[in-house]
Amino acid sequence: MPIYTRGRHEHGQNFLNDKTIQKAVIDRVKATAGPIIEIGPGAGALTNHLSTLDRPLTAVEIDGSLVHHLKQHLHPGAEIVHGDFLHYRLPETPFVIVGNLPFHQITAMLRHILHAPRWTHAVLIVQWEVASRRASIGGATMMTAQWWPWFDFELGQRVPAHSFTPAPSVDGGLLTIARRTRPLLPRQERKAFQSMVHKVFTGRGRGIVQIASRMKLFNDARQARKWALDSGLKHTALPKDLSAHHWVDLYRVSGSAPPKRRRN
Repeated sequence: MPIYTRGRHEHGQNFLNDKTIQKAVIDRVKATAGPIIEIGPGAGALTNHLSTLDRPLTAVEIDGSLVHHLKQHLHPGAEIVHGDFLHYRLPETPFVIVGNLPFHQITAMLRHILHAPRWTHAVLIVQWEVASRRASIGGATMMTAQWWPWFDFELGQRVPAHSFTPAPSVDGGLLTIARRTRPLLPRQERKAFQSMVHKVFTGRGRGIVQIASRMKLFNDARQARKWALDSGLKHTALPKDLSAHHWVDLYRVSGSAPPKRRRN
């Protein structure tokens, strides 16, 4: 199968040429089950391996010339779709997402993925900094905190820039996202929970107690301090220092969550 050495700038194409990284991605996919959707297969470095897993495979590629190339050289059982993943209608049945994401579209693609309801796992190559932040290395980001009740984020290995052709200006990283089999909150409460997280992250104060007090999440600062103490947090802890369970507990005890319905 011919190897492409030049990516198109407008598509942010950096083809993965490192066989060790390819194997690391495929090994993670092997630990999952179900149909696979690959984002941006490019020249087919991962697609070739994915097509040997004996699972339904759909690859969504925006570059028409690469679509033709893939259809000519890939296993005939793989479905190649010419289109933009950001506008691709994802299935209503469980599936696994795999992709070496274009670095300039990572945030938009992650949002598209996280809002989709039925996938079980996403095995992605993204910028190293993005992978680290999504996995809360050095503290959680607002995006991670907003989705934690429904997903686990795991950082894999670093992907050096020379693992791509052409080489980008920064390293990549392997990021795995798994949908929780037992969510920490019902999905219908997502908007209310995410709104609270946004307000806390953007709120003013020198720590979670002061921020929560100013936001009126508690009746007074004393209650906010007690919550932090009971949660094992310092009153000066920042939003990035809270875990998934801290956020869910704050949502529930602060009055941000809707009241539970009484059973008749």
